[in-house]
Amino acid sequence: MYKIPARWVQAGKTYPVYAKNRPTPARASHSGGCQDDSPIYNRDVCAEPQKSPLAVFNDDVVRCQKCARLRVYCESIAYSKRRAYSDWIYWAKPVPSFGDERASVLILGLAPGAHGSNRTGRPFTGDGSGDFLYPVLHATGFASQARSVSRSDGMQLRGCWISAVVRCAPPDNKPRPEELTNCAPHLDREIALLPNLRVIVCLGRVAFDAFLRHLKRVGQLEKRRYRFAHGAEYELAGGRHLLASFHPSLQNTSTRKLSQAMLLEIFERARAIVPRWAPEAGSEGERRAVTA
Repeated sequence: MYKIPARWVQAGKTYPVYAKNRPTPARASHSGGCQDDSPIYNRDVCAEPQKSPLAVFNDDVVRCQKCARLRVYCESIAYSKRRAYSDWIYWAKPVPSFGDERASVLILGLAPGAHGSNRTGRPFTGDGSGDFLYPVLHATGFASQARSVSRSDGMQLRGCWISAVVRCAPPDNKPRPEELTNCAPHLDREIALLPNLRVIVCLGRVAFDAFLRHLKRVGQLEKRRYRFAHGAEYELAGGRHLLASFHPSLQNTSTRKLSQAMLLEIFERARAIVPRWAPEAGSEGERRAVTA
């Protein structure tokens, strides 16, 4: 069980991170770069004179305070930490999406991990799920490297955008229905800002169901039966495709319910659907390394 400091839980109050856990904002240098060596910062997240709509969207996500339970939990985890990460300043805020703004493929996960994205501030970064996912993305040409450890590790995505149906880490990885509802407008707005989107890869049943609810909200849910199964594929209105996959959680990967070869097939299919927008695939050696 996580322990919440009593003084945080006050009606109408915000839930601050202790000062020693609050990152100091990066300072822009005269040359336009950032002057902050903290592992949670990327050099490319400094304020720009004009931000893109997706960058503005991410800023709004980070400021979201709709779910008090999740905000308290994320910040309490940042205070207590895990021994292995005692020298980290946890992100401890809603996690922004990450990727190529021209993306043709959207990867939709469940929620940040308490000591993964809640620590690093980037989806699928710093935990076992990311260690499983990014080698596949690298092998299929969507990621510049196979290892994702922090916002400053140089990772770049090509042709894909990674998001989640809940933007804050939930206790026991189980968001409540009202928390899914609170986050739904974020997903609606985000998808509207991805004009090149052709393929949606849903990692897990919760993400799959949340995306179907999105289709219903925007009036694009066709009257047919949608059943979640690994490898299931549905053609949607506007020429888009919905692909379903098991989530690369430790529970699924350790039991071999999901192997990297199975996940590789999903992203190879995504590339096949969007050949005009998809990046070049990884080398044959990289592909063999993933399927081994």
